[in-house]
Formats: sequence, structure tokens, C-alpha cells
Amino acid sequence: MEKSNLVLGLNYGNGFVLLCKIFLVMLKEQINQLVAQAFEEVVNLRRHLHAHPELSFHEYETARFIQDTLKDWGISSQPMAGTGVLVVLKGTKGESATCIALRADIDALPIQEQSDLPFSSTKEGIMHACGHDFHTANLLGVCRILHDLKAEFAGTVLFLFQPAEEKIPGGALTVLADPVLIPYLDRIEAVLGLHVSPKIPSGKLAVCPGKFMASSDEFYIQIKGKGGHAAEPQLGIDPVMITAQLLTTLQQVVSRYADPKVPSVLSFGRVIANGAANVIPDEVSIAGTFRTVDEAWRQKALTRIEDTIQGIPAIFGAEVALEVRRGYPFLHNNEQLAERFITVVANAEGPDSIERTTLWMAAEDFAYYSQRFPSLFYLVGIYNEAKNCVSGLHTSTFRVDEDAFTIAMRSLLNGVFDLLAKDTVTI
Repeated sequence: MEKSNLVLGLNYGNGFVLLCKIFLVMLKEQINQLVAQAFEEVVNLRRHLHAHPELSFHEYETARFIQDTLKDWGISSQPMAGTGVLVVLKGTKGESATCIALRADIDALPIQEQSDLPFSSTKEGIMHACGHDFHTANLLGVCRILHDLKAEFAGTVLFLFQPAEEKIPGGALTVLADPVLIPYLDRIEAVLGLHVSPKIPSGKLAVCPGKFMASSDEFYIQIKGKGGHAAEPQLGIDPVMITAQLLTTLQQVVSRYADPKVPSVLSFGRVIANGAANVIPDEVSIAGTFRTVDEAWRQKALTRIEDTIQGIPAIFGAEVALEVRRGYPFLHNNEQLAERFITVVANAEGPDSIERTTLWMAAEDFAYYSQRFPSLFYLVGIYNEAKNCVSGLHTSTFRVDEDAFTIAMRSLLNGVFDLLAKDTVTI
């Protein structure tokens, strides 16, 4: 009798697995159809956003456009983090405490667009040169499709249309501190986000499990000396030569104090000395960044960098004004979440659709989510030479291959359904 029951249990288990697989196949086809139907509208949403960019913490019209679009679809939303928008979508398939958050950044950059696109920026000196218009339109499309499919899942999905990714201290901190999110903070089991990449062919995705992006801190320095005639340097305090000494010495923080196994980058991109060939200026202005992927070393390095900036000029009798802007922490992709996502996408889109990538020393305030919750931030390829989608991020000629919306929407949708149905058998 016991043996018969065991056999019956196994048969029931196999039947359950088969039903799960059938459900997933049907759901996959339904997702593909809905994405295809939404594609044109999502492209148009992106083009409107691209034509009307707004800078960090000033995304008033962008937020209004997002809320109006959601309202037209019958989806409720609420303001969040000043100029952000929150959507709370609950599935109706049953009761579940599972809560997943999806994030898109909505701000633009202070760059003058140089393109002949019919939907190029209408704002002088402002441009979506980092793909946030793509991210926002993509998440709107995902939100609409999940709203249409809410009878197919149980649990809660939060849509975070986040302001100010491009400007320290970053909008993610404002989001996490907003009272509207407090009821969900202890329930969030995963946060997913994506970023377009002109280094990856359109139609492909890339994931880096573990440490993915660096922390970033900024330095703004003024070295104040005493200028004068270039023929009489002994009568002044030359801030140009002091700056040269300082920049050389600072590189030793990385070359001689950092663990070689911990990636670290110290770069200075701005040095302004308003003198002349025969005029030593009174002061020099410098700006730079420090990046790494280890928080303990980050704090030690910042202390050493600040001490060096204060110390070297003092040796030569100069004064220093220093501003340190503490930026984002490093971004960590939860390894289990990343591996699960890779499997889900490979099964849904084919194994050639997703690849593993390596550490990227750029910074992203999505890192604040990754420091608090199991998170995954992945890349969506937009490179397409035939469409002239070849320029790098943060350039005046940047453009995206909008065909990438198909895999961007489908990957988020399949990832969400997999996480909401934790015991579902992957196909």
C-alpha cells in the first residue's frame, strides 16, 4: 500500500511538472504577442521622451507624462521622490507576500544633441544621451503588459520611475527614503533594472554576476598660490607646478596603496590654469573622480587622497580649497539572481541571446538598491552599425536601435514571472 501511494505521488509530481511546463509555454507565447502589440506604442513613448528631456531633479513634465500615460491605460500611480513616479501592481491569481521592484531612471544630461532625428531634443543643451528615455518607455510597456496579465500571477510588482540618476547624491536615495515606499521595504525580494549598451549588438543581453559597477566619488580642488611674471617664479608661489606635483603624487594612492586584486581608478579630467605663456596664474582648478569596488578600501583611499590634496600644496606654501562629493557605492549583482535570470532568458530567447560580461568601472545609483536588496542590473545591446547606432554613452551623437525594445521588454517580463512563481519549473 505504501509503495502504491509512493508511485501515485511520483505520478502526481510528474503531472504537476508537465502542467507547469505547459503553462510556461503558453505564458511565453502570450508575452511575445503582447510585446509585439505594444512595440509601436512604446517606440512612440520613447520618441516623445527623447524630444522632451529634463535634467536631474527637474523631471516635472516627464513625471506628468508618465502618470498621464498610465492613467490612459487605467493604471493608478502616485508621485514619489519629488519628480519620480511609483506604480504598485498586485496580481489577482491568489495571495502572495512576494514583492518585486523594477526600476527605470528618467533624467537626461546637459549635452547639446547633434543629430538629424525627427524627434531630436527640443531643449537647448539637454539630451537623453544615456538611454534613460529607452529605460522609461520600456518600463511603461512592461507595466502595461503586466497589468493586462495580472490574473496570471500572485504577488506585488513595484514600478520605480526614478529621478536623478545622473547627479550626486542620486535619486535612488530619495526613492528609498520616500514614505510611500516604506510599507514595501521589508517585503522586496528582488530589484531588477537594465541599461542600454552601445558595446553590445542589438537584440542581445549581457549579465555580470557579482561585482559589476564601481563606486564613484568626485573631487573639486582649488590650489591658491601667488601669480606673477614667468621670468620671476622665485617671487611667487606657482600653482601650476604644485598641481603637476600633486597629480603625480596622487597616482601613488592606486599604484602603491591599493591591493592589485581590487580594481581602482583615480582620474582627473579637468585642470584649469588661466595664465599665459609668460604669466603664472594665482590659482588652478582641478576636478576628478575615484572609483573602486571595495567599500572598506574606498574609505581608506578617500582619506589618503584628501590628506595628499591638503598636504602637497602646503609644503610649497599654497592654500587649498577642497570639496569632496561622496557618490554611489559599488553595484553588486546577486549571484543567484543573475544565474537564474541567465537561465530564464536563455530558455525564452535562446542561448545566444545572452552573454556574460565583466566588471564595468562606470557608476550607477542603482547600486543603492543592490546594497540593500538582492538585485540584478543587466545590459541591453543597442549597437547597430547599419542604423548608425554606434556612438558611446554621454555623447552628442548617441542613438539607440529601437528594435532592442523587444528583448528588453520580454526579458523583464519573463524574469518577473519566474521570480513571482518561485516553484515554477523553467522550460
